Amino acid sequence: MSARKLAAGLGVCAALLAATAGCGGSAPSGAAGAAAGRDSGPVRIGALHPVSGANAVDGQQMRRGAQMAVEAVNAAGGIKSLGGRKVELETGDTQGKAEVGQSEAQRLISEGAVGLVGTYQSAVSTNVSVVAERNRVPFVMDVTASDAIFSHGYEYSFRVQPGSAAIADAAARYLKEVSEKAGKPVKKVAFLHEQTDFGSGAAEAFAKAAKRLGIQVGPNISYDAVTASDLTAQITQVKASGADVLAVAGYYRDGLLAAKAINAVKPNLNAVWGVSDGAFDQPKFVSDVGSLGERYFSTNYHYDAQNPDTVKLRAEYQKRYGAPMRTGAVLAYDAVQVIAQGVERAASTDPKKVRTALASSQVRPLTVGTGPIAFAANGDNKNALPVLMQVQNGQIKQVYPQDKAESQPNYSVTWRP
Repeated sequence: MSARKLAAGLGVCAALLAATAGCGGSAPSGAAGAAAGRDSGPVRIGALHPVSGANAVDGQQMRRGAQMAVEAVNAAGGIKSLGGRKVELETGDTQGKAEVGQSEAQRLISEGAVGLVGTYQSAVSTNVSVVAERNRVPFVMDVTASDAIFSHGYEYSFRVQPGSAAIADAAARYLKEVSEKAGKPVKKVAFLHEQTDFGSGAAEAFAKAAKRLGIQVGPNISYDAVTASDLTAQITQVKASGADVLAVAGYYRDGLLAAKAINAVKPNLNAVWGVSDGAFDQPKFVSDVGSLGERYFSTNYHYDAQNPDTVKLRAEYQKRYGAPMRTGAVLAYDAVQVIAQGVERAASTDPKKVRTALASSQVRPLTVGTGPIAFAANGDNKNALPVLMQVQNGQIKQVYPQDKAESQPNYSVTWRP
């Protein structure tokens, strides 16, 4: 047994003590029925997103993006290696809850899903990855920042977006470079983050990267994104710290709370710097907070604004749904395309064969990257690239690195909220 398979087995067994009914050598009950369901009819891909609860807007966006990918595959002739079989999206609502995501993943697999995409939240993806590993069904994560999942040696977990460490490392590097070019080198960064694996992981990774670059980080301030209704106390702590930059890692709703608190408290900052943040690079954030969000930065994954295919897809989404297509929806589109290509190359709906095929696939992404979506040994997309964005004149612009920039970063020495 390889070291990776051994690690996978140990990791899965440990997780399954809490997540499923034990760990053994046999496949879960219902596997035979699922296999039979894959042999005929449409090729089913399962999509798990929070379409109810606090993150329902993002979840609905991502479900729509996944559906548009299915439609694109079918319009191009379906799975040609299987005689043109059509693809069908089977959906599950995680409600933003890890245990619900887990049970919904098992349901979709039992109903014959050849692979899964999802889930927007790292805590949910953690449980779903265990279910996928247990059932030997590929799980392609569209939005999941936490790197912990990819430390277990899992064979069936893959990720399209750059991970937390990659984004945090880029965020620290971009901050140093941009601030120095503006003649106002960063000195001290306060970090505000939600308290789950996502936010805490981003804060920890950023602090390590910043230390290597000689940037002081502190205080580290956490909050509960589910229950928080005001972040004034936290921003007051930032103001008292004397930090010249505030880094933030949270979800959309708490991003709005942070912007309002920053405006009320008015800390003496040169920049607000999102790190994997779920708000600051969203068009809806600009419309919801207006001028309060002007010049906010965000280092994150992002749709490729310079790719004509991405522009076309987003225009179709806008026409169909009457709202801008968010990056998460584009990532969900990419994730479905990855699984569809895996089925095409495998010429099979056997999830194990699909997993082998997609592990060596190369899919041209509609999100920013240094090349095609291609997976490293741990399941990460080795060509994923974080980009720096900024709210400029009411629009989200890619501003760094230079070869991905739509406009120049505005790191103003006179900016204050």
